[in-house]
Amino acid sequence: MMKYNNKEFENIVNEYITHPEVCKMKKYAHHGINRFEHSYRVAYHTYKVTKFLHLDYISSTKAAMLHDFFLDEVSDEGAIAKLRRHPNAAVDNSKKYFGLTDKEEDIIRTHMFPITFRPPKYLESWIVDIIDDYSSIYERGISTTKSIKASVNFGIIVLVTIFKSII
Repeated sequence: MMKYNNKEFENIVNEYITHPEVCKMKKYAHHGINRFEHSYRVAYHTYKVTKFLHLDYISSTKAAMLHDFFLDEVSDEGAIAKLRRHPNAAVDNSKKYFGLTDKEEDIIRTHMFPITFRPPKYLESWIVDIIDDYSSIYERGISTTKSIKASVNFGIIVLVTIFKSII
């Protein structure tokens, strides 16, 4: 797991990153990494932005860590429906294991706007929504780049093998 060298951030998310149910998110692929790492990245960047802007960075960071706290796969079949439903599942799981403030619930429930049609009520909710989108694009790019590099490396190995067999 990636670690950020920030003690305050780690203290805010520690309850979540050590919880066995949240750790189950590590099993699910998400944007080329796993859902846990994605949520951790979103939480860290949310922490940095909301703290810089003197907003409620504690609630924002907590909710960002839990924004994708649902424990099933998103397949291509019915993906849009699942994208619309998963914030509610994340809210239900978060309430079940931790409890949420109204703001934290709004952050989680609206992080897929406009796909979910429900606009965020708080500036912190908008920030998590945007950081989640940015992180998703970044992670897919990293994943795609790794796939391309692996394909190129495989291609080079094949070409070298063919070339050696010809000589």
